[in-house]
Amino acid sequence: MDEELMKAALEYHAFPKPGKIGLQLTKPTETRQDLALAYSPGVAEPVRAIAANPSDVYKYTAKGNLIAVITDGSAILGLGNLGPLASKPVMEGKGVLFKRFADIDVFDIEVDAASPEAFIETVVNISPTFGGINLEDIKGPQCFEIEQALIERLNIPVFHDDQHGTAVIVAAALLNALELQKKSYSDKNLKIVCLGAGAAGIATMRLLVSLGIHRDSITMVDTQGIIHTGRNDLNPYKFAFAQETDKRTLEEALDGADVFIGVASANALTPEMLKSMAPRPIVFALSNPDPEIRPEVAFKVRDDVIMATGRSDYPNQVNNVICFPYIFRGALDVRARCINQAMLIAAVHAVRLLAHEPIPESVFNAYPGSENLKYGPNYILPLPVDPRLLKTVPLAVAKAAIETGVAQIEYKEHVV
Repeated sequence: MDEELMKAALEYHAFPKPGKIGLQLTKPTETRQDLALAYSPGVAEPVRAIAANPSDVYKYTAKGNLIAVITDGSAILGLGNLGPLASKPVMEGKGVLFKRFADIDVFDIEVDAASPEAFIETVVNISPTFGGINLEDIKGPQCFEIEQALIERLNIPVFHDDQHGTAVIVAAALLNALELQKKSYSDKNLKIVCLGAGAAGIATMRLLVSLGIHRDSITMVDTQGIIHTGRNDLNPYKFAFAQETDKRTLEEALDGADVFIGVASANALTPEMLKSMAPRPIVFALSNPDPEIRPEVAFKVRDDVIMATGRSDYPNQVNNVICFPYIFRGALDVRARCINQAMLIAAVHAVRLLAHEPIPESVFNAYPGSENLKYGPNYILPLPVDPRLLKTVPLAVAKAAIETGVAQIEYKEHVV
C-alpha cells in the first residue's frame, strides 16, 4: 500500500468510532413493560421453554443467525503469526462481510491459546452461543486438526474459510476457465501445478479431486520444491499429494502445464516459466497483495492465457467473499449440523453457472467501466456485489444439506 492508502485505512478503522462492527437492539426497550419482557421477570419464560425443549433456543434467541469468527492469530492474512490481538481488525472485517452480504450476525473472538488442544477446548466450551463456527487465519497443519476435531465434537457447522472458501471459489473459477480454454477437467492428461501447500492449497486440491480431477494431474510445490514420494519432511496432508517423479523444481513442474494456481508468494512465476506452459494456459496468481505474476507481465508473454488474481483492480478477482457468506447462509437456513462436501460442491456449481448469466444493472452501477462484461476470459466469476449470489448460492447449499441428511429443518429463504 502507498502512504495515502495506509493513512486512509487507519482513519477508516479509528473514526468516527473505533472498529467496524457493533451490536444493535432488535426489540423495543422504551417502556417499563418492554424492560420487564426483555429481562426480569419476562426473560424467565424463554429460559424455562429452552430448558424443557433445547431446540427452542432457535425460536427465542439469536443463536440461529449468529456465528463466531474465531482465530488464534497464527496466520493473519499474509502477515504471519502476529497473535490474537493483532488479528482483531481482520476478524471484525470478516464480520462486516458476513453481515453485508448475507445478513449474518457475528461475534469476533480472538483466542490466546497455548496449543491446538487448548484452542479446541475453548471453541467447544463457547459453542452453545452460536449457530456456526467460522475458523480464520490459523496456520497449517494445525488448522486441519483443529477443524476436524471441532467437526467431530460439535453439532453445528464448522468451516475454515482459508481452506474451503478458497477451495470453492478457485474451483468455480477453474471450471469456467477450463471450459473457455476448451480443456476438460476430467482429462487424465490435464496438468495442474499448485504452488503453496498450506491450508488453501491442500483444501483446493482436495475439492478439485472431489469434482473429478485426477489426483495424478496435480503437482504440488512448496518452499522445498515439488512434493514427491522421496521426501521425508512431509506431513500427512502434503503426502496425500506426493508424486512419483524425478522432477524437483517449480520450473520443471510448469513445463507443459495447463494450469498454475499460486497461493504462495509474490513474483514466484517468472515469464520464462509461463512461456513453457501448454497452449491456452490458465494462471491463477492469488497471492495478496502482490501476485505470483502480474497480469500485465503475463499478457506480454502469452496472449492465449486466462489470468486471475486475488486483487480487485484486475479482472477475474478470485475472492472468498463471493462464496463464504452464502455457504453459511444456506447452512443456517436449514439448521445444518455441518457443512459437508456435497454442500461445497453445490456452492461451486451455483457460483460457476451464475457467471454464465447476463449481469444485472446494479452490478454495472457498482463497478463503473464494467458495462461490456460478459462470460469470457475476463469474466469467469460473478462480481462480489452481485445480488443474485444471495438468491442462488444459499438455496443450492441448503438443497444439498437436505439431500445429504444434515439439515434439521426445511428450507425457508432468509429475508434481509
